[in-house]
Order: sequence, then C-alpha cells, then structure tokens
Amino acid sequence: MMPEKVVITDVGPRDGLQNQPKILSLEQRISLVHAIAATGVPQIEVGSFVSPKAVPAMAGTDQVFAALQSADFVTPTIALIPNMKGYELARAAGAKTVCMVLYASDGMAEKNAVMSMAEAELITLEILKLAKHDGIAVIATIAVAFECPFDGPTDPTVVEAIAAKFIAAGADELVLADTIGAAHPQQVRELTAALVATHGAEKLGCHFHDTRAMGLANVYAAVESGIRRFDSSIAGLGGCPFAPGASGNVATDDIAMMLEQMGFETGIDLEKLMQASDLAQTLTGTAPGGRSKAWLQGHLAKKAS
Repeated sequence: MMPEKVVITDVGPRDGLQNQPKILSLEQRISLVHAIAATGVPQIEVGSFVSPKAVPAMAGTDQVFAALQSADFVTPTIALIPNMKGYELARAAGAKTVCMVLYASDGMAEKNAVMSMAEAELITLEILKLAKHDGIAVIATIAVAFECPFDGPTDPTVVEAIAAKFIAAGADELVLADTIGAAHPQQVRELTAALVATHGAEKLGCHFHDTRAMGLANVYAAVESGIRRFDSSIAGLGGCPFAPGASGNVATDDIAMMLEQMGFETGIDLEKLMQASDLAQTLTGTAPGGRSKAWLQGHLAKKAS
C-alpha cells in the first residue's frame, strides 16, 4: 500500500523573510530558494509583489523569478499578490501560481491592505477571472481565519462563507491562515472537519504560526480532519509585519519530520532539509530552527555512521 501524500509549501522565502530585521540580497534570497528546492519540497512561495516601501525585504521579486527560469529549476513556485497591480507584475514575471489574501476581519484587511473585507473579495474575484484566461493558478488564503489582533476571535461561519464563495468561484486552493498563531487544536479540528465535510479535502490547506507553541499540534488536528496541504517555513522563519504578535511559522523541519513518522509521503529529504535550515539560520541570524532540529541532526548522523 502506497503512503498517502501531503503537499508542503515552504513559504520561507516570502513569509519567512518579510519581517526579518536583516534584509537579504537578491543573491541570498535566490540561494535560499535553491537550497529549499534541493530538499524535494513540492512547492515554494518565493516572494511577493508588494510595495517595496511597505515590505522592503520583498523588493526585486521579479528578479528572483527571472533567476529561477532556468531549465534545471523545476520546483513549482508561488508569488503572493496584494491587489490587481501585484497580479499584473506577477504575470509579467512569469508566475504560474499566485496567492491572493482574503480577510476574515475588516480590522486586518484595513491594516494589511488598506481595504475592507468586501473590497478584497471583489478584487480576488476579478483576479480569478483574469487568471483563468491567463492560465495562472490562484490560491485564496483567508487571513486571521481563527483570530484577529484587531477584531478578536473570528466567527467560524464567516470563514465558512468565504471558503464556499471562493471554491465555487474556481480558486485552485483555499488556505486557512492562523495569521497570529492564536488557534488551538480543537478549534482547528472543528473548522477543518466542517469544511472537509462540505467541500472535500482536495483544495483545502492550512497555514499555521507557532506563536503559542501550538503550530505543530494544529497541523496534527488538521491532518486528523483530512487536510493534506500545509504551508510551513524553513527553520521556523516568519511573522506578519502588519499583525502585532505574529511570530514564526511552523517550521518545515518539524512538520516534515512529524508527517514522515506518521507514515505520510512528503517527498522531502530530511538531510537536505537540515542543510537548508542551516542556511536560513546563517543568512538571517534570527531563524530559530525547528524544535526537532537538534534531534533530527543527531538521528541523521547516527544513520550515516
């Protein structure tokens, strides 16, 4: 019997770097993408087409895409876009998949994108229509799907309504983002189980932060509900510059180890993942590394000896 697959998208080169005190050079960003790709991770979010004034770490993302156009780079890449201009820039850069952010609260929509929830939805619907014509896949990510730093706990029926609207509109994937790491496993299990029951698991994914040390537990809860798509970040990098209290994402190091031990197939080489994690720590000086990293390194060293 073949092991069941789980698709991990490493968002380190985008979500991981956007809030770091050290701005990496284009060469450093590209080297990190290549190191993550070498691990076998199925997808990488390599950057965002946002204003460099708002997020200096993402300046030059078009050049990152240009550098990855060579025939020997085959890992699927994703670009985050905030609006129509971002879509046009991503399309011009050759992006084949874009991620558009929706909001489960007006407070976060205003702080992150200077628009309302409804305005973000309208723009995303417009982009979906264009993308279908352009042959570009669209991931719709619902920010603050569990709690907002400005408006408080999120009503799950709001998330369910947004998910239903955008799955019906043709989004290729719908991701629930715990933007500030406030969710707990029971909450995650209930919401993901409800969505899987209604829509099936094929297009659903989750994006967790580890602010309260529950990132991996929340991944487990979603796995139990049937979710098989997850975002994570190399060496636990991450944090939203527009969401107070948002710390690093759940580490790719940890999620890959847990899923492998549970019998799932991720396609990730753990030894090469440790090398990419080391590079992320060296380049940024702040990446914490996965909670399992010391054990993983020792375990891999024993296997090699």
